[in-house]
Amino acid sequence: MDNKFLVTGAVLGGVAVIIGAFGAHALKALLVENDTVQTFQTGSLYHLTHSIALSFTGYLYSINKHKWLKWANISLIAGIFFFSGSLYTLSITGIKQMGAIAPIGGIFLISGWACLLLYALRKN
Repeated sequence: MDNKFLVTGAVLGGVAVIIGAFGAHALKALLVENDTVQTFQTGSLYHLTHSIALSFTGYLYSINKHKWLKWANISLIAGIFFFSGSLYTLSITGIKQMGAIAPIGGIFLISGWACLLLYALRKN
């Protein structure tokens, strides 16, 4: 499938909306009790915005199978899972150690943007 990253971005974007709504409604009391509303919202915001970025880079990759686009996509996917996933887990469970995983996800997200930049600056 030539558009696997675009499909992944669309799926992760939809999941971000579902998780955000679930957090705002079904998990609201738990998040308030754990004092993690802001943490959950940060995870949700980064999840959604990077899903949009993934959809963009996925579309570009479907047109041009360049290595920097491939790595941008892979990095963004890993970043969403590690960054947002750790913040969701921390927010719901209260396990503070999950916060130590978020920076790993942040590095993946930054790497995704750096790979997109390298693609944009490449010489053909």
